[in-house]
Amino acid sequence: MELAIILMMLLIVVALGAIKLSDGGVAFPFRRKPSLFTPVEHTFLNLIEQSVGREFRVVCRVRLNDLVQVRNNTAKKQAGAALSRASSRQLDFVLCDKTDMTPVLAIDLVHRGAKEGYKTQRDWFVSGALDAAGLPHARIKVKSGYTVEEIRECLETKLIPYRRRQQKVSQAPVHNPEPPIRPTRPLRSSRAAA
Repeated sequence: MELAIILMMLLIVVALGAIKLSDGGVAFPFRRKPSLFTPVEHTFLNLIEQSVGREFRVVCRVRLNDLVQVRNNTAKKQAGAALSRASSRQLDFVLCDKTDMTPVLAIDLVHRGAKEGYKTQRDWFVSGALDAAGLPHARIKVKSGYTVEEIRECLETKLIPYRRRQQKVSQAPVHNPEPPIRPTRPLRSSRAAA
């Protein structure tokens, strides 16, 4: 009987300790954030959409892994290391072609407000990966008072290679492999009836 009481007391102490150490019974300790973007990011998103919104779709907070992939002939160890580094990098905005969602331009905001700042130092891995993939990368310093025209001009300078590719495609001669369909025999005689 004494052994049962001691075991029962020990069980109660262990249960109370477990309750104190647990998260209070809440399996998902989350709450909704008040806003998806910081005020600076929201302002820039509006400026970018006004600058190029009719032509491109703006996608926010895109991982580098979503934009680039490892070449087929890369060694497994090197590919794994590159993918690991790429998965920890994020770009603020990406312009995509509206028709097929092809990435066209990556955009990063550069904050200089804090001591170290946000992305004040160029990330050579991100720049190198985007260069190797042939995707232009614009880094825009955060400051108040940007106009839509200034943002458009900045983005257009990075979009020059994209514009040239578009011109070449539109100027390429169209090859029509099928001849036009014609009747194989006359439908009516061209001579007047007698």
